[in-house]
Amino acid sequence: METLVNVIAVVIAIASVLAALGHAGYLAMLNNAASKRAGGAPIAQYVRGRWPVAGGAAAASLLAWLLTNGGPGLDIVAIILALGSGAVATKALQSTQARYRSGG
Repeated sequence: METLVNVIAVVIAIASVLAALGHAGYLAMLNNAASKRAGGAPIAQYVRGRWPVAGGAAAASLLAWLLTNGGPGLDIVAIILALGSGAVATKALQSTQARYRSGG
């Protein structure tokens, strides 16, 4: 049973890390495009304001992944932390995409 909980915790933690890295990657891509475009200063300013959210979500999801090595009690904590940070990263990515999605 402990092994099953650990496997579930690891899978959720990895998914959380991927969501956080996806958000950070999207911000990096958006910032790069804004810096190359005339008039991209408002977008670059928005991205600078979103980096703490992306960094915090990434740090929390990496911590959750590390906690999966600590035993069954910490696996439960890791699952909760990974679900929370993954949800924050996913919601932040969706709101950023909705804000800057081109209508084509």
